Amino acid sequence: MRVQRDGRSFTVEVTADGEGLVSHAGSALLAQVADKSGLTRALSGELAALRERRSGHDPGQVVRDLAVMLSDGGDCLADLRAVRDQAPLFGQVASDSTAFRVIDAIASDPDGLERLRIAHARARTRTWALAGAPKRLTIDLDATLVGAHSDKEGAAGTFKGGFGFHPMLAYADESGEALAGELRPGNAGANTAADQIQVAEQAIEQIPAEHIETIDLVLRVDSAGATHELLDWCCEGQIRFSVGYDLTETVRRAILQIPDDAWVCALDQDGTQRRNGQVVELTDGLDLTGWPQGSRVLVRRERPHPGAQLSFSDHDGHRFQAILTDQTDTDIAAIERGHRRRARVEDHIRNDKDTGLSNLPFRDFDMNAVWLCLVLIAHDLLAWTQRLLLTGELARSEPKRLRYRLLHIAARLAFHARGAALRLQRNWPWAADLAHAFARLRALPGPAG
Repeated sequence: MRVQRDGRSFTVEVTADGEGLVSHAGSALLAQVADKSGLTRALSGELAALRERRSGHDPGQVVRDLAVMLSDGGDCLADLRAVRDQAPLFGQVASDSTAFRVIDAIASDPDGLERLRIAHARARTRTWALAGAPKRLTIDLDATLVGAHSDKEGAAGTFKGGFGFHPMLAYADESGEALAGELRPGNAGANTAADQIQVAEQAIEQIPAEHIETIDLVLRVDSAGATHELLDWCCEGQIRFSVGYDLTETVRRAILQIPDDAWVCALDQDGTQRRNGQVVELTDGLDLTGWPQGSRVLVRRERPHPGAQLSFSDHDGHRFQAILTDQTDTDIAAIERGHRRRARVEDHIRNDKDTGLSNLPFRDFDMNAVWLCLVLIAHDLLAWTQRLLLTGELARSEPKRLRYRLLHIAARLAFHARGAALRLQRNWPWAADLAHAFARLRALPGPAG
């Protein structure tokens, strides 16, 4: 083997006699966040009835290790070995077959998924107590396609001509957390109101009880959310909504009646005025009978980028988008900017597909539903680690970058007397950040009780 140092080439002798080295050293941070947040304890308590014998593995500990494995980038049970082979950092980790039996037991229990959700909610309560609770929570609902490469139970043809599943997911925009998810066959509709309401209810159940009465809730969906059943449900629950609205011929005719001086400048996400884009309220020009009282329609127009194809119905070189909302803010540009922020849900879904969601590994539908729940827990392990322990760019980094910079760092684990030290590479650019994160973690109080 040849390496480079200071512009010089060296021949290196490779031997297998090193000691004390551990890989994925930063992933130990995730396991300890699970412990400090109370997630491990909550899982152990909720899944205690599934434990086969006292000498066996704690199902809650197994689920925690699976979530750490998914956060670390794994996507199947065999990847649990990346955690198991690092016993000095993670302790005794269950075998693949034991982990399979735990997932099967949860799937076979009629209350298995609810047990996982309750434990997840308890850990969220603890995390919000440590990191602070948002005053406003925007719940983003969206469905995504997950392909299946074999004939798995529940897999079906999708509207895009593929084959697989079509889960519905919910995320909290302000905190970046995963709130809920429901596995569905591939032929399930994106605008099925019953499924949207079910996932939204699960998301609200994840909000800590002490905040549910005071936090401002907004449900944000694309045009698939413009259903009377979903928006009536929002009104009954005193939840504000912001959903996409179809550009029907009636809407287009109303747009053409708007004078140019009625349009106001749209806003970028930092609050500055956009160079391209204007917003107008169209409520007075439409008949919104049947929609919830107080509903408003806002329209944004902008000129598409050079080379983009316009449709026949686009007017004067503009492309239009409309939203339906019951928010009462008089600043329509701010409301429209808030709805445009919904695009971040696509980032969450893409990141979760890099955290185990792209591969639903089991033949059984209920076991894959458990796997989806584990993906959401893994998502939050990363989100809580960033909120509690990291700052600057690392607090905003996507999982792939976080794994490269922190989680997959190799280190030397040195034992001396009754102590141990994890020695990171001195010149690794993010070694100090990881060391500070471990120090912040150590300073956090453990869960009470």
